[in-house]
Amino acid sequence: MRIVRFYFLFIALVLTGFISGGQAAGQQDGKDSVSELLVKLEREFANSFPKDASPNGTVREFDLVASEGNWGIMPPYQTKVWAYNGQIPGPIFRIKLGESIKVRFINRLPQSTTVHWHGIRVPNAMDGVPGVTQEPIPSGGSFSYQFTPKDAGTFWFHPHVNSAEQIERGLHGVLIVEDPDEPQYSRDLVWVLDDWLLNKTGEIHDKFVTRHDLAHDGRWGNFPTINGTFQLPVSVKAGERIRLRIINVANGRVFVPQFQGLSPIVIAVDGMLTGTPFPLKRFLLAPGNRIDLDITIPRSSENTTFNIIDTYTRKPFPLAYFHIQSGNTSGTPKFKPPQAHHIPQWEEAINAPVLHEYMLDAKEDRSSRITWTIDGNAWPNGKTHELPLGQFSRLRFTNNSYRLHPMHLHGQFFKLIARNGKSVDENYWRDTVLIGPEQSVDIGLVPLDTGKWANHCHILEHAEAGMMSMIWVK
Repeated sequence: MRIVRFYFLFIALVLTGFISGGQAAGQQDGKDSVSELLVKLEREFANSFPKDASPNGTVREFDLVASEGNWGIMPPYQTKVWAYNGQIPGPIFRIKLGESIKVRFINRLPQSTTVHWHGIRVPNAMDGVPGVTQEPIPSGGSFSYQFTPKDAGTFWFHPHVNSAEQIERGLHGVLIVEDPDEPQYSRDLVWVLDDWLLNKTGEIHDKFVTRHDLAHDGRWGNFPTINGTFQLPVSVKAGERIRLRIINVANGRVFVPQFQGLSPIVIAVDGMLTGTPFPLKRFLLAPGNRIDLDITIPRSSENTTFNIIDTYTRKPFPLAYFHIQSGNTSGTPKFKPPQAHHIPQWEEAINAPVLHEYMLDAKEDRSSRITWTIDGNAWPNGKTHELPLGQFSRLRFTNNSYRLHPMHLHGQFFKLIARNGKSVDENYWRDTVLIGPEQSVDIGLVPLDTGKWANHCHILEHAEAGMMSMIWVK
């Protein structure tokens, strides 16, 4: 009997060993297949955009002063604003790709502030996030920002201290990095879309981050402007081919611009050229988003005026209009719209593992104070998640709330992979993506810039109320 027992025990151990060995082999095969997939995605990414800047020795120097002032947003009234260099919007800094920029910043506001360079891959110390990359610049203080942009495109800059108030009061400017290899348009225009909450005498409503704003999609105004002007008029010539750079700097409003009687082509999203330009139909321009359009003013048309309206809300409203001056014509430059040299398709990215799922939601305490959270935590109490430098990562944002959240990653471009688990085919990069109520979004990225980078909702009231965390690329 003892021999029989040992025999069966031996057989059981052997079988268990085979089973365990099979499981281990299966697990290893799974790891190998995942590793092979990630390597393949990284190879597809290669040469999408440069890892390092290529300074050519030229340094463009600018002065930037933040101060109180007045601006005629709603004529005939003068509105008290906070402005860069005394203007709304702030200055447009233009440099060539390869040139460095040095900005001597002076703070003449009654509050501390910083300057964040939205969408630009800067050295981490130049990113302008208080308590992370630099200390707040006090009233009367100064700071010099200097870097060499790695990418050409349409970018903007704004405060990252008390942003919900400071940006709403008018602090925003534009940085254009021009690529000399891109074709020359008849004109290169910049439109800064904003959304002011004004009273009947044109003053800015001075209650910020209210409970109403927090319970909804941030602060939505009642006076939309382009370049600080209501219903902006633009004189154009028949035949002109225009590159139009549109930036949404609003605290919370989403825009969907429509060009009546025209056929704009989208050539860039969030600063970066698209893999294939596409017709503008219904692009949701969330706070922080940018699009570059290629527009030709027709020569033969019964219209002399082309209206640009916003169609995001139930009741469309006018934003601007092009007006053709009688007898004023221009030659039309002939060239193919510029496009990115390489955008990875990442068709198999939907099979890559999710490195982390960010859960977006709100909390309300006993005093009815609303806090917006990532993974149940409000900034600065959240966990910092690490991303491996130069490797493919898939991240998921799951919105458990009924509000909108345009999530913005500092220092990174990413590609949309899926919405609600279904593959999405976008042939362009983003730095900000709008996530709808009870919706999940998956993104793919290969980080090339080390440091701690902010990851936050660009509805500024939500960010101020805690919806921000850190990503550490190392």
